[in-house]
Amino acid sequence: MKSNKEIIIIGGGFGGIAVAKALRNTDCSVTIIDKKNHHLFQPLLYQVATAALSPGDIAMPIRAIFTRQKNVRTILGEVVDIDKKNNRVKLNSGKLLSFDMLVAAPGALYNYFGNNEWKKHAPGLKTIDNALDIRERILVSLEKADQMDDNESRKPYLRYIIIGAGPTGVETAGAISEIAKRNMMRDFRNISPSETEIFLVEAGPKVLNGYPDQLSERAKEDLKKMGVTVLLDHPVTDILKNGVQTESRFIETPNIIWAAGVTASPLLKTLNCETDKMGRVKVNQNLTIPGSENIFVIGDAAYLEDENGKALPGLAPVALQMGKYVGKIIKKGDDISSVMPFRYVDKGTMATIGRAKAVADIRGFKFKGVIAWILWSFIHIFFLIGFRNRFRVFAEWVWHYITFKRGVRLITDRLKNGKL
Repeated sequence: MKSNKEIIIIGGGFGGIAVAKALRNTDCSVTIIDKKNHHLFQPLLYQVATAALSPGDIAMPIRAIFTRQKNVRTILGEVVDIDKKNNRVKLNSGKLLSFDMLVAAPGALYNYFGNNEWKKHAPGLKTIDNALDIRERILVSLEKADQMDDNESRKPYLRYIIIGAGPTGVETAGAISEIAKRNMMRDFRNISPSETEIFLVEAGPKVLNGYPDQLSERAKEDLKKMGVTVLLDHPVTDILKNGVQTESRFIETPNIIWAAGVTASPLLKTLNCETDKMGRVKVNQNLTIPGSENIFVIGDAAYLEDENGKALPGLAPVALQMGKYVGKIIKKGDDISSVMPFRYVDKGTMATIGRAKAVADIRGFKFKGVIAWILWSFIHIFFLIGFRNRFRVFAEWVWHYITFKRGVRLITDRLKNGKL
């Protein structure tokens, strides 16, 4: 491989960071372009939304990650076009950057299935801004309810709806239940934990779709024991400022969180490649796009089937393995057509429901309860970037476990005048 190849990586998520790290000690010039200046550990974002962690606990500036890797340059900006013919990308500033090899890892957005007007009433959980907005809604809602003497008037403010029963939805519902029914209620004199209602609404027939039935059922039962009402086979037909309409009922509340599905970044359309219904690019077995041996697509942006014909999930471990794989290919400089196909090694899936409650399926071994919760905790701490973040998250979890207190309960001015 010739020296000083220009490598552009779009996205500073798990996949993009893994590619750049794999290119340390090479003569490649690596440029990471991201709309945010930080790498975000999204699996713990719901804990920011539920006041358990601060944003700085689960995020790190991309520049700080690569302080000692001198061949990496970071650009804060958004790529709006990929020119395959001329090997260039265009930023929203109008600037053009040339590349020898490109790795597109722009991540995904929440999919509102053509109902984009729902977004302002039901924010998703993809960014720190999303998490802080949701945290503000929860805290302001409790404050408003505490000032109301009429039980009926305050009911909507003590009601929470999470739409989508995947891992994010399940974990968020469990965390909000702990807030509403135990952690914070001791500080509010005029409302009782028994007044709160949490709804987990799912269009499909089960929670944690894709998990073994045994673990899915256990998660549903744990949620019910925590006071969460699980509504399966309940497609949402409309979302308003004051509530959610399903096919069978209207649930009144301003506290709505969307966790129902994702769609790929619209940037991928500029590649003019075949995509699946979620907008993910159908990549070759070596993660390149058809017709281009120098453009890779990885992570949530890539559609690739495993040996059983099943699409790889949009999970952090998939993105990490893809990133390491592409990084090795670029580092070795092998002929693209001769490299071994990418093979994802599934090391398991897990989700936490609440305090000492979790489910895990690790290479066929199924765990529930405290053991699964401990595994979940240590694995998530391990994958955080930076010793400081690992230490702070561990300390916060220990403090929360002992005291039942959530440490980050600040209301700022994200909601105008504290109004929902």
